[in-house]
Amino acid sequence: MYRYLIIIEKGDQNYGAYSPDLPGCVAVGDTVEEVQKNMQEAIKMHLKGMIEDREPIPVPQTTAQYVDVPIPDSAA
Repeated sequence: MYRYLIIIEKGDQNYGAYSPDLPGCVAVGDTVEEVQKNMQEAIKMHLKGMIEDREPIPVPQTTAQYVDVPIPDSAA
């Protein structure tokens, strides 16, 4: 089992998601929970298509980290 990072972005009326390790694999949903579910299904379908096309399955390599950055006094 692989574990792929997904990036979720809020749009004007919904949420969108993509996986940096699976170019072209995207999903949308009305809520964060819905886009997560839709993205999981999109990844399954994407990988199934890659297997059918005899393409190599990409090993997840992307990671994410948060960094704390102080706001300069002049911007507050």
